[in-house]
Amino acid sequence: MRPAALSKVSDGEKILLGMSGGVDSSVSAALLRDAGYEVRCALLIMSGHTDAAPAIAAAETLGLPLDIIDCRAEFESIVVRDLVSEYCRGRTPNPCVRCNSDVKFAALARHADSLGIKYIATGHYADVGFDDGRYYICRSPGSLQKDQSYVLWRLGEGLLPRLKLPLAGYDKDEVRRLARELGLNSADAPDSQEICFIPDRDYAAYVRSRALSSPEYAAACTPGRILDSSGRTIGEHEGIIHYTVGQRKGIGAWGRPAFVLAIDADANTITLGFSGDEYGSRLRVGGLNFQLLPPMKEGELRCEVKIRYAAPPVPALVRFYNEYAEILFDRPVRAIAPGQSAVCYDGGRILFGGVIG
Repeated sequence: MRPAALSKVSDGEKILLGMSGGVDSSVSAALLRDAGYEVRCALLIMSGHTDAAPAIAAAETLGLPLDIIDCRAEFESIVVRDLVSEYCRGRTPNPCVRCNSDVKFAALARHADSLGIKYIATGHYADVGFDDGRYYICRSPGSLQKDQSYVLWRLGEGLLPRLKLPLAGYDKDEVRRLARELGLNSADAPDSQEICFIPDRDYAAYVRSRALSSPEYAAACTPGRILDSSGRTIGEHEGIIHYTVGQRKGIGAWGRPAFVLAIDADANTITLGFSGDEYGSRLRVGGLNFQLLPPMKEGELRCEVKIRYAAPPVPALVRFYNEYAEILFDRPVRAIAPGQSAVCYDGGRILFGGVIG
């Protein structure tokens, strides 16, 4: 099956694909090539942990040219700095969302422009739609279990018309099968980690190593009080960088299931919640980016909202107030975490998204 986005291509149309060497980007390159595109690949070096060997091997196997682009300075100043700042403020950032819009796709677009290439592509499991004069990201029916539309909500109207997502319509098993047929080394490689630039997944140690050198953030690494929902001190925490809203592990034993309900960076406290406290019915989002929905300053609408990558969408009413929106859920949702993204959908199509305040 060939995705609709690739069904009508003039042979020789140039496209630049972000190539990590993983199974998704490698198969995407092959699909584009077989659809008639003249494919050029680009490996983006984001950190010292980036391994160029898989991308080089995949490009050689597919017979495609590969450029290597150093994005470490932008990644450090935009993604890492934001990650450290947000955790030290008691918030829970999503570095993939920030990286996609401000580093990864921005770098691909710049490099494509420098080469006179119109289109860019990646191996994300999502699709690009067009309706009422607007481009938008949408969920791909063939890959709902792997759907990555959520992390693409910040992509803007200047980039979406030139974006191709070849894996729209494919599921992961199909992609791995195609990789084996192509003789790709990545066919049975494990999926990449959630935070690719922190290999051991110890984000607290990563944040601490940067925060301690800054007087602005050092307090976030120091012990403070643990409170219950009534404000009573019930213990001591290790430093707020070790906690996120909704966290259950690493908070000690309290005789009953407990989780982090709130984090106050100014007071250096974390508040624990117990059964029933973890649900909320409303939130506020700022930093709005509109896709299918034209920008709104006032009014309201109904849609479905995801508040985490793996969370199911929940029906809600959205009210707009100039630079922010308020979301009121039809049923309570678990662990509303400031700093995470709230992405609003209409039938799988992204209307807009924002950052939870």
